[in-house]
Amino acid sequence: MSVSVSGGTSRFGIWTARPALTALALILGFWALAALVWPLTGTVVPWDSKNQFYPTLRYLGAALAHGEMPFWNPYHFGGHPSAADPQSLLFTPTMLLFGWLVPEPSMQLFDLVVFAHFLPGALAFVPLFRRRGWHPAGAVVAAIVFILGGSASARLQHTGIILSYGWFPLALLLLEEALDRRSYRFGALFAVVAVLMTIGRDQVAFLCDLTLIAAAGYRIVTAERPLAFFRSRLGVLLTMGAIGGALMAVPVILTMQFLATSTRPSFGFGVAAMGSLPPESLATILFGNVFGSLRWTYDYWGPDWHSLSEGTWTDRATNYLFIGTIPALLLLWHGVAAGRLLAREFRFFLAVGLLALLYALGRYTPGFELIFDHMPGVDLYRRPADATFLVNIMLAFAAGYLVHRYIADGLPRWTASALGKLHLFLPMLALALVIAAIASAMAFALRAGQGAPAMREIGLGLVAAALLIVLLARTSLTPRWREFSAALLIVVTGGELVLRHAGSALNAEPAERYAVFRQLPPEQLQGLQILKRELADRHAQGDYPRVEILGLGGPWQNASMVLQLEDIIGYNPLRLADYERAVGPGENAEDPNLRTFPATFRGYKCRLASLLGLEYLVLDRPIERMPRHFPRLTGAEIVYGTGRMWIYRLNGASPRAYVAHEVSPVNSEAALDQEELPEFNRQSEALIDDASMPLLKERYASSAEGASPKDLQDRVRIVSYQRNSVTVEVEAEAAGVLVLHDVYYPGWEVTVDGERKPLLRANLLFRGVEVPEGKHRVEFNFRPISYENLVTAASDLLKSRKEAPIRTAEAPRLR
Repeated sequence: MSVSVSGGTSRFGIWTARPALTALALILGFWALAALVWPLTGTVVPWDSKNQFYPTLRYLGAALAHGEMPFWNPYHFGGHPSAADPQSLLFTPTMLLFGWLVPEPSMQLFDLVVFAHFLPGALAFVPLFRRRGWHPAGAVVAAIVFILGGSASARLQHTGIILSYGWFPLALLLLEEALDRRSYRFGALFAVVAVLMTIGRDQVAFLCDLTLIAAAGYRIVTAERPLAFFRSRLGVLLTMGAIGGALMAVPVILTMQFLATSTRPSFGFGVAAMGSLPPESLATILFGNVFGSLRWTYDYWGPDWHSLSEGTWTDRATNYLFIGTIPALLLLWHGVAAGRLLAREFRFFLAVGLLALLYALGRYTPGFELIFDHMPGVDLYRRPADATFLVNIMLAFAAGYLVHRYIADGLPRWTASALGKLHLFLPMLALALVIAAIASAMAFALRAGQGAPAMREIGLGLVAAALLIVLLARTSLTPRWREFSAALLIVVTGGELVLRHAGSALNAEPAERYAVFRQLPPEQLQGLQILKRELADRHAQGDYPRVEILGLGGPWQNASMVLQLEDIIGYNPLRLADYERAVGPGENAEDPNLRTFPATFRGYKCRLASLLGLEYLVLDRPIERMPRHFPRLTGAEIVYGTGRMWIYRLNGASPRAYVAHEVSPVNSEAALDQEELPEFNRQSEALIDDASMPLLKERYASSAEGASPKDLQDRVRIVSYQRNSVTVEVEAEAAGVLVLHDVYYPGWEVTVDGERKPLLRANLLFRGVEVPEGKHRVEFNFRPISYENLVTAASDLLKSRKEAPIRTAEAPRLR
């Protein structure tokens, strides 16, 4: 049985059980072969994967092992709302299950589990191709490109994006099945998978969601009777939306609540412009290493911050798009020159791919600024180049479809009867694209003095393409020979991508570079043991000192989550804005030059450092060798110092909790804007935010009114300090305000002797609660998913939407 498919024929008869199972087996085999490269070479997926996501998973696993949900992270930036952080993995069911089953996984096992998230999408290509009557060999090639092509391999370090990306083809399959069958069961499955894809709340998930909405719309408008089709599926569509909305409501509300108080509530166009994909990067689709992207010497000479006059925040990984020599050849030869990508059955994927490419180009695309300013959700993300993940998905579909067309129809014919009026334009367009790619690549290479290696990469690519053209021409005469050629295409494409991309310079580093998670060098191990021993002694005394770890290298930035050290800095693009303004931790803790010292935090002996309880400073060098803007230390003791680890004891911290009997009102936001911490008595007085003042029941004296400190002997003892709760026993000689120097954030609740009390914002950044005279048990609990907090967050979100949008910043001029 055969059926016409826009210029070719597709044999549904080939989709028997055997070829379908063979296709699935080949995809699984390719995935397993690729996954083995990292452990066999002793490497791990580096950078963000290990600096941020791996310690986050370890923290999640440790919390679950102790019977706690990791809603709050006390080991990160002085306290961090993990429940609201999209990168915390908390709402990702697969990683939550992984953390529960294996609380302390090795780095290699972590990489394997993340890599396994490619499988749902990769395997879904088989039923997707079967639905369309496209050849199984095409499904295998598409899955190979999906797993190791372009951004999927180059940006494997971005764990959160990979977790979103891997679900898209399966979500598309279930959507099509739900609409075609009018099936509520498939609709519910689609909603669940779409939520798994979206739960990371990253830009790739956002763009994939838009694509799924477009796919549903395309399915409706291309039906024989669109209105009748829509009416008959309305119940299914509403069910999918209801299930998806219900499952996404809590994490989305919590994230929006966090964003409103974070360093990244939204972005101006000028920021997004710097994250746009440079057009010259498109050359890597055809010639993968033409800019030296895969060189282990890291001497990349392609578009980046130092080679583009207009500036860019993209790098060699973001700008890498190679999908394999054979897919690239088919794309130009069969797809563009022969017009096969214009076939009616492929137009949706072609349109999505082109739109995704235009989106990725960002500032280089006319009209993107208008989209950025007026399309809801776009201004939440700073890097349009993330759309290259969606581009890679569409390239995977294109590669698989063109393999199918080759098997079904053979080589393309450039005749007026086959291509119509485009029979001259399309081949010329394909040739122009090749010339443009070579010209742009050589322009960068010659400027960098890398003409020879660039020419070698281009030459090898052209020679390989010529040999493949000859081979395909000789084996395309009969369907049986074309079936043989298809098997060869699978082997060559899979082999090339494994050799080039698995464990490459873009996604692998020796595991030894992340020794803090395995076995530290003796000098650092000894220093860490001394620090943890001192901290354990202090905890036994009821004290909870904090540390700052700075400059020790990428893995150390968030190692505090694994080592259970209360660090006041860390590595996370999302941080509380008030904390950032007051303390100045910067985006990462690897480069001391990014550490700032605002007027509220002039040095490690300042009042705010004391309130934070900062008592230990861990550096990679003596303090005298830190950058010139660093404050000098006076009176600090060297606890340990040698090689790449220096530990200082600061000796000047305030207690974590105390009772204040004097209160001074303060506009916390104004004080932070002015970088000024008002003077107050840190033993007997508290600064209470103006918004919290009406919540006080008692009237307290203020030093500003000339009151003298009362000589009261209160007793405050922290009896339990958990991730989501702190219990304090208080014996107050008079009514006062208990101040806990932990970060104030929505969702924290407090009870005194079991009775709920208003939570106060105290001393600019911290928590407080009013306590009466006498002995009391005070419990602070973080309940971000309480009905009260969710309603408050949703209400605040609706109010904020009525405010004027941010102004578009001016982008640097293009050349």
